[in-house]
Amino acid sequence: MNGLAVLEAFSVQSPVLGVTEVAQRVGLHKSTVSRILSGLTEAGYVQRDEETGRYRLGLGLLALSAPLLADLDVRRAAVPYLEKLTESTQETSAISVWNGHEAIVVEQVASPNLVKHTATIGTRYNKFESSSVRVFLADLAPALATELIGSGQILRTAGDGLPLDHTAHLQEVARQAYAINDGSTTEEEFGVSAPVRDYRGKVVGCITASAPRSRVQKHATKDALVQAVQQAASEVSTRLGWAAPLPG
Repeated sequence: MNGLAVLEAFSVQSPVLGVTEVAQRVGLHKSTVSRILSGLTEAGYVQRDEETGRYRLGLGLLALSAPLLADLDVRRAAVPYLEKLTESTQETSAISVWNGHEAIVVEQVASPNLVKHTATIGTRYNKFESSSVRVFLADLAPALATELIGSGQILRTAGDGLPLDHTAHLQEVARQAYAINDGSTTEEEFGVSAPVRDYRGKVVGCITASAPRSRVQKHATKDALVQAVQQAASEVSTRLGWAAPLPG
């Protein structure tokens, strides 16, 4: 909590502070404040002016709040389209956002069918096999996606049925603007995800439709689900101000 108190010492009226000033505002010893500021600087939450030794809030705070901001905007925009998607497909639909290494479900409309796939709001996915995870990874620089996989932050299971060359696969996901999980995470799960873009063209969320794999195979609804999810993602993106570039 001391770290939070130090961050809250900065304000519009006092955007730049020295160690002594912060210590006075939060009621902590200067050595303690100095240690906290050093840690916050390493994390990017504050910046230190090398000439004056004073501090200001850093851009890392924007990155920290980005998933929340995306959640608020994307979730609000997506809800009616999730309802429409579930109504038309009779399968569960959801909107997820990215926190840097996980896809997090922020809204869901459950299938009316007795047998269905659902995930509670707040569910986190960090498996490469998940269609939502691959949609987000496809929007990252290849080197960053490789780093997340190599570090184990994104888990990949041997024999998952997906191409071994994840870079080429993610490029294909980006090109076709959707990813499919056809039994890669669990034998009975089918999922398809498509990216949601904001006015800048940045991927800020993804729409996913989930269904029992056996039902998808029995009724041959794979292509219809892909089309429906892409349509929903496109409509949410348009609502957020994204205008897709014209071909050619």
